[in-house]
Amino acid sequence: MPVLLSAPNPDHMYPIAGVRLGVAEAGIRKAKRKDLTVVLLEPGASVAGVFTQNRFCAAPVQICREHLVSAGAGVRALLINTGNANAGTGADGRARALSTCAALAGKLGLAREQILPFSTGVIMEPLPNDRIEAGLDAALADAREDNWLRVSEAIMTTDTLPKAFGAQLDIGGSRVSITGVSKGAGMIRPNMATMLGFIATDACVSPTIMQQLALELAEASFNRVTVDGDTSTNDSLVVIASNRASHAPVDSLASAEGQALKAAMLGVAQQLAQAIVRDGEGATKFITVAVEGGKTTAECRLVAYAIAHSPLVKTAFFASDPNLGRILAAVGYAGIADLDQSCIDLYLDDVHVAVQGGRHPAYREEDGQRVMKQAEITVRVLLGRGDAADRVWTCDLSHDYVTINADYRS
Repeated sequence: MPVLLSAPNPDHMYPIAGVRLGVAEAGIRKAKRKDLTVVLLEPGASVAGVFTQNRFCAAPVQICREHLVSAGAGVRALLINTGNANAGTGADGRARALSTCAALAGKLGLAREQILPFSTGVIMEPLPNDRIEAGLDAALADAREDNWLRVSEAIMTTDTLPKAFGAQLDIGGSRVSITGVSKGAGMIRPNMATMLGFIATDACVSPTIMQQLALELAEASFNRVTVDGDTSTNDSLVVIASNRASHAPVDSLASAEGQALKAAMLGVAQQLAQAIVRDGEGATKFITVAVEGGKTTAECRLVAYAIAHSPLVKTAFFASDPNLGRILAAVGYAGIADLDQSCIDLYLDDVHVAVQGGRHPAYREEDGQRVMKQAEITVRVLLGRGDAADRVWTCDLSHDYVTINADYRS
């Protein structure tokens, strides 16, 4: 069961002017369910993307990167399939993905380069491009602005709940809407974004700052989550501004308008990223790992991920076992060469576990266990080296995680 995560609230999934979405059942997956999505953008939309750092990236990731550069008339559509990752498929995989782009472009009167393809599912299986292309008419017929909930369902794989959030704000006297969806539950250590994430706004945003906006959103949200430490071959985050609102274009993220828009979009991005952890495969607990007192944010993040990736730490949380020396051990092997263990303090929520590198005299194991039985927990580490801080979000590691991944292709 997801950890303190509810189904999306349709009232907070705002239609975005200039963005229409349609879904269909194309028969890509074994089970009968929605598995094909098209996202149609009106002319003038600004689009940016951030993609996996896995060097064995999927064919659609390679093509998206190329099309974002070469789409002279602008990106006009996204094509998303679940059930097949089209990764580890070589030249044949690229040809199949390009075939789907050409098929959709032909139906819309566009150039192939104006289509961005996305795939998620099983790796090293041939993409059934014939089924995808056959399903395009149904997906196009379904396209409308208020279809975000159906899209959040159609992009799911091992997710147990769809993930969708929205926000609104005023910019220059104009009401601006933001809606985003994501999917992912396992193979999550994005190091860029989530397995698949799409955030759209009707705000007017200069194309010159779109890539910076996408990078900054990813860095403070999807780049701060991990379920199992595996970076997927298909991770993709796309940020869309339809430029349909009536305010003057935002041309700097440092301006008051830019800061307000980024803050609202980051709120949506962080909810989407945290929802992936809350719905992590087999997860029973949502854990914030906050590291403070570092020389740099980079070393704080290094320590945070060492804790969040440790199977020993994660299984202890699953068992509600306050075997907290495992956390200190992870701090020690995180990779800070000149770390002084005598400066380190450790907290579980409000419980002071370790002080100056040793067990706090007042710490009682029953207090640690009380916190570890909670569904939501904060691990706080003080390094005593400076003023920098950072945090990541993770989950525990349960028997169900093994079962889900052992049976994934069954």
